[in-house]
Amino acid sequence: MDHRFREKEIKMIAIVLRDEKVTYRCVMCCEGRNVTSPADYTIHSDHFTFEYGTATITCQIDSSCSTPTHVALTARDVPAVFPYSFTVCISVMYDYKNVLGLVQAMEMFRLLGAQRVVIYKTNCDSDTQKVLDYYVKRGFVEIIPWTIKKHINVSSGWKKALSPGQLHYYGQIPALNDCVYRYMYQSRYVALHDMDELILPLKVKNWMDLLPELDAKADYEQQKWKNVQGTNILKCTERIPNSFDNYKIIVSPRLVLQATVHGLVESVKPRPYTVRVKNSIARMYHMKFSYPTNTDLIRDDHLNDYAEDLIPAVSKVLQDCGFIKD
Repeated sequence: MDHRFREKEIKMIAIVLRDEKVTYRCVMCCEGRNVTSPADYTIHSDHFTFEYGTATITCQIDSSCSTPTHVALTARDVPAVFPYSFTVCISVMYDYKNVLGLVQAMEMFRLLGAQRVVIYKTNCDSDTQKVLDYYVKRGFVEIIPWTIKKHINVSSGWKKALSPGQLHYYGQIPALNDCVYRYMYQSRYVALHDMDELILPLKVKNWMDLLPELDAKADYEQQKWKNVQGTNILKCTERIPNSFDNYKIIVSPRLVLQATVHGLVESVKPRPYTVRVKNSIARMYHMKFSYPTNTDLIRDDHLNDYAEDLIPAVSKVLQDCGFIKD
């Protein structure tokens, strides 16, 4: 905040590309509401002909917002190019120790076309943290600390009568919505998943090849994985018939106003917000290793179609993290 002139101003020091013409806007938070105003910027003359230089960006204080608590700087236009094509939002990681399942999930997401995975982490064991650090270091995973348990009594389930608490399932829904908004202008699409769920195309191998369709053999036991903590998703070869809530979504985040565990609550477009994809095109696979007695199961080993690429990718990560030897 600059008090030297007749009117107070907010000044930001930035590094900018000198030949880029950008229209900035200031978004100021005042008593819980956003006030937007144009921003002026001046590039300092001592740039020594380098492509980038120092700039002073000035936000004028609006009369209705004399004491903003937070300020953001944004460009007027929505970017035409996004850093990521597909981002996976995982909510939430709590008491997690399935090392093998984590590595398999990350490598499956990569094979399906994800360039970023966002994990809202409450807690995990040291081996899991080692794997998370591996992926964070390589820029594939972003960890959002999800410490909501310090502030509110969260439920461990979705039925309050069975899992007492003040908020549904570890705060899963606010985490999902945060991820959608956080990556709204960073990712062309976001996939809202749990760690043990995969949206698998049936006729093609990845999500990028799946989208045009929407618009119009190996050792699966892997003995060297046997001492790695966790469960092997390649051994999931049976599923239950589809039910109403047994689905997840891949969505353009710029269409979302409110997201929930299974779909959207509100969108910028009128209903229907989403399109139900035929089972002949793609299916959501929820990896479970036990089912209630007398459950009708259908054999389905489609996940093993990815084994040839998945197995060496998972083995490399486990080896790099010190869980297995070459």
